[in-house]
Amino acid sequence: NCVSAQGSRYRGTVVEFPDFNPSSDAEVLYNAMKGFGDDKETMLELITSRSNAQRQEICAAYKSQYGKDLIGDLKYELTGKFERLIVGLMRPSAYHDAKEIKDAIEGIGTDEKCLIEILASRNNKQIHDLVNAYKDAYGRDLEADIVSDTSDHFKKMLVVLLQGTREEDDVVSEDLVEQDAQDLFDAGEVQWGTDEAKFITILGNRSVTHLQMVFDKYENIANKEIEDSIRGELSGDFEKLMLAVVQCIRSVPMYFAKRLFKAMKGLGTADNTLIRIMVSRAEIDMLDIREFFRLSYEKSLYNMIKDDTSGEYKRSLLKLCGGDDDLAGEFFPEAAQLAYKMWEVSSMARVELKGTVQPAANFNPDSDAQALRKAMKGFGTDEDTIVDIVTHRSNTQRQEILQKYKSLLGRDLMADLKSELSGSLCRLILGLMMTPAQFDAKMMKKAMEGAGTDEKALIEILTTRNNQEILAMNEAYKEAYHKSLEDSITSDTSGHFCRVLVSLVQGSREEGPADLARAKEDAKELGDAVNDESTSMETKFLSILCTRSYPHLRKVFQEFVTCTNKDVEQVIRKEISGDLKTVLIAIVRSIKNKPSYFADRLYKSMKGLGTDDRTLIRVMISRSEIDLFNIRREYKELHDVSLHESIKVEALCGDTSGDYRKALLTLCGGED
Repeated sequence: NCVSAQGSRYRGTVVEFPDFNPSSDAEVLYNAMKGFGDDKETMLELITSRSNAQRQEICAAYKSQYGKDLIGDLKYELTGKFERLIVGLMRPSAYHDAKEIKDAIEGIGTDEKCLIEILASRNNKQIHDLVNAYKDAYGRDLEADIVSDTSDHFKKMLVVLLQGTREEDDVVSEDLVEQDAQDLFDAGEVQWGTDEAKFITILGNRSVTHLQMVFDKYENIANKEIEDSIRGELSGDFEKLMLAVVQCIRSVPMYFAKRLFKAMKGLGTADNTLIRIMVSRAEIDMLDIREFFRLSYEKSLYNMIKDDTSGEYKRSLLKLCGGDDDLAGEFFPEAAQLAYKMWEVSSMARVELKGTVQPAANFNPDSDAQALRKAMKGFGTDEDTIVDIVTHRSNTQRQEILQKYKSLLGRDLMADLKSELSGSLCRLILGLMMTPAQFDAKMMKKAMEGAGTDEKALIEILTTRNNQEILAMNEAYKEAYHKSLEDSITSDTSGHFCRVLVSLVQGSREEGPADLARAKEDAKELGDAVNDESTSMETKFLSILCTRSYPHLRKVFQEFVTCTNKDVEQVIRKEISGDLKTVLIAIVRSIKNKPSYFADRLYKSMKGLGTDDRTLIRVMISRSEIDLFNIRREYKELHDVSLHESIKVEALCGDTSGDYRKALLTLCGGED
């Protein structure tokens, strides 16, 4: 239980080494680099277990004992990522920041993400130390270098942050909070065009405590979070910088957890980002970053580093990380508070759900039916026209077109489309022409037919549909396949997993607000079930998670943190296995943030080798008139690339037709 100079608990992972002797450490490092080859293991072990202040003493001892520069020798002996990491650890933190910024603005092109990360996340003292270190190391003025390398509002905000003059008073004026929130609203949402200067002044100068209250007040005024307004009003690097500032005001460790996740997900690792964060936060807030990471993503930071890196580089990073949170059953007290807060935010969030497909204006089902027939008559098929009509009509309008096609032409539009189109385009267009209930029923059937069951598809559909949608799907399934959906599920799955699906397919989840007294009881029952070896924990989780309303479960999960000091998702991951684990986590994630759950499904459908077109088509069709706009926002936030761009790249890489790509991009509804 280390305590920092300010009196708060120490949240770093690297602590001062006891019985420290800089002279003997300098000798150990000197011997590790002597002769043929070098002893990297000794170097990493020693350097990662000393604090930054102790490493500076080792540098001084090395120079006085051997007349040589330790950093220079390490650079000579080591190479690649391992060298960058070890040398980064040996520099005083302000000089490490200075070097990162120098690298970011040197040469062709600027690494804006690095500038944003450092300048948005450092406090006043760290900024002042950085400016002085830059001057000392390179004999140059940091502000002048940044001004000559950036432009417009992005440059202005960076200059404001570089002053290191953010107010630090924790005493907040209620009137000024109200005024600032209103000014931000007036500067963006109200007027034609945006008053960027107002955003810069308020977000660049007010204290952290003050701005946290401003953001709450802003949400009351605007009925949306400040982040949504920034995304709508600002653009480019300036937008990214302002979002980073807001995220750091809300929580610096959460910001870094997101940055680390983005650095390691997908193909390839952004090693410079990974190294910079691990080096700069090891003695500040790495424990908090680890906890945010564990709450937000599917594995601990430790395991993600382990899976994503190798060799001495990996071992050094893991030493800085300091421990595997997937092994730890309980949270640090700070993390329990954080998990509680996250569920509280989830239960209070007022999100306006928006689809990307709207009903067409001046809709004429007769002419649409005639145009579709013409597109399929004679030699060749005019796919372009088919895509254009089908993707620009709402589902209700498409049903009218189906009727008109039959009454005007005496033909079955679905049968004609099926014979004229093929592959993924055919599946996409036919899916769009079905009612949502028919489409869900068809997807459930596809997931269960043939060899093997697509459990993830069953889980995705049943955990994200409301009662009305599930009941309509049951009817459509019965009508199409002359068998009840429940019977199909029972014959295709087994055990607790089958019981969860059968429970969900009843479409009888309670509706309505949370009942606080009952939520506390439910949370206690879940907690007791985790701790009691004799009861069937699975049965208790099933009975509560599958039947209570979403608002009620948010409150249950919040209370669960209070009575167990654990987050429900982590408990499920640790205590339950197989498909049952997957379905219970899907329920939790859908309750926490459904658009985020779908964004994750879309990302996984397109990452790695080949595209999972079934999942891609299923999500794009089923959410296009419900919340695909929100899913796009979450996708960009989670993965630093727009859904539009991912689809474009994926469709170009695959052997898919241009028409299929065009149809998907039209459903997507725009580039973020």
